Amino acid sequence: MNLQTTNGGSAAPAGNGGMPTFVPPTDIFETKGAVVMFLEMPGADPSSLDVTLDSRALTVSAKSPSSPPQGYALVDAEYRDGGYERSFSLSDQIDGDHVDAVFKDGVLRLTLPKASPSPTRKIAVKSA
Repeated sequence: MNLQTTNGGSAAPAGNGGMPTFVPPTDIFETKGAVVMFLEMPGADPSSLDVTLDSRALTVSAKSPSSPPQGYALVDAEYRDGGYERSFSLSDQIDGDHVDAVFKDGVLRLTLPKASPSPTRKIAVKSA
């Protein structure tokens, strides 16, 4: 299976508007029928998650606002507002029409089913 990251690493470069963009650490597993990816995105707002597949480019992004829990007042903060973004190049062996995404406990699980191989077929040759 050919799957390439296009912006790997875990550095937090400056993002839009001076807010950092975090590159979520990702574990990738392969089963007989799918490629399964786990992207760690703690603090990500589930409503801001965006998973886009354009041709063979898979892009994942989300916003990560830092806000104190209800009933608490912020005294000191070492975590800044920011966002997550990571891109992957998929091979043509992935069935892009049936990708499944589930976000739970700060982890985004993407299940990318493998495309069924084209069956072998006999091609008729015509004489000219």
